[in-house]
Amino acid sequence: MRSYRKELYFNIGTRRGFVNITPQLEQSLKESGIREGLLLCNAMHITASVFVNDDERGLHQDFEKWLEKLAPEKPYSQYAHNGFEDNADAHLKRTIMGREAVIAVTDGKLDLGPWEQVFYGEFDGKRPKRVLVKIIGE
Repeated sequence: MRSYRKELYFNIGTRRGFVNITPQLEQSLKESGIREGLLLCNAMHITASVFVNDDERGLHQDFEKWLEKLAPEKPYSQYAHNGFEDNADAHLKRTIMGREAVIAVTDGKLDLGPWEQVFYGEFDGKRPKRVLVKIIGE
């Protein structure tokens, strides 16, 4: 079995945002030369997420509204975590959206459903962050 590791870097200019990273994962898979196996993609920061869903603008707006209802950013004083930082809501949003995606690799391609895409979700942006891509297989 072979393995391949790569890091993707992001610096989202807003506090929150979603980025379709499917093309970067496809490129990583191509670089790896692996044709059959698994691709793991995970956020390396506790206030960011990797998840699979539809690339539809309205849905992304719905995510934003829904997450803000579940874990509103303000008032900062509502969270025990907020003291040194004001990002407790970002930690909660990441927990809801998930840490990683594991995708089957079949015949050298990501084995995604018809509308599935992979996203990086940022919940406490304006600083550099990393995403790990690890591919194992043959």
